Amino acid sequence: MHALVVTLLVIVSIGLILVVLLQSGKSAGLSGAISGGAEQLFGKQKARGLDLILHRITVVLAVLFIILAVLVAYFEV
Repeated sequence: MHALVVTLLVIVSIGLILVVLLQSGKSAGLSGAISGGAEQLFGKQKARGLDLILHRITVVLAVLFIILAVLVAYFEV
């Protein structure tokens, strides 16, 4: 059982990394923070299309990652 959970954790980890890398950047970096990126920060922006799908997949994979990490620790003992 432990090997199965560890394998699933590795798969979810790789998937989470890939999905995060596929998402588009939301800020202008340090230059945006210094030179007035506040309108972008406080403006109403909703993710649409592919960004929305990637955001939802990221949330699901993050929750799975946490659950699997706890299960790995539980089965290790």
